[in-house]
Amino acid sequence: MSPVIKEHARARLVTDARDLPAVPVELRHDSADAPGTILVAFPGGSEWAVARDLLERGLRSPVESDSFRIWPCGRAQLVVERHAAGGVEVVQFDSAPLIRFLRRTHREAPRAETAPA
Repeated sequence: MSPVIKEHARARLVTDARDLPAVPVELRHDSADAPGTILVAFPGGSEWAVARDLLERGLRSPVESDSFRIWPCGRAQLVVERHAAGGVEVVQFDSAPLIRFLRRTHREAPRAETAPA
C-alpha cells in the first residue's frame, strides 16, 4: 500500500486587501490514487488538484496548464492562480515548505510514469 503524504502549510490569499490574509492548507499526495497530483485542501472543504510536475516547474519559471498558472515570486514565494467558472482565485505560498513537501513525495512515493495535467 502506498503512503498518503500529508503536510500542513500556510497560504496567503491574494485579494485587494492591504495585508494578505493567511489561511491554513493541507498538502496531500496519494501515490495509489493520483500519483502525479498534489491536493491542496483549504478551510471550508475547497480542494485544488494540481499536477506535481506543474508545481515543480512553477518554482523555477512561469508555467500554465488547464486552469492553473503558476510562477515564482522572488526567491522565496510561489504564486498559484486558478481560473474557474466562478472567477479567479490566487494564493501565494512560501517556497521552502512546498519544496520540502514535494521532495518528500519523491522519497516516499516514487513518481508515476504518467502524471495528469
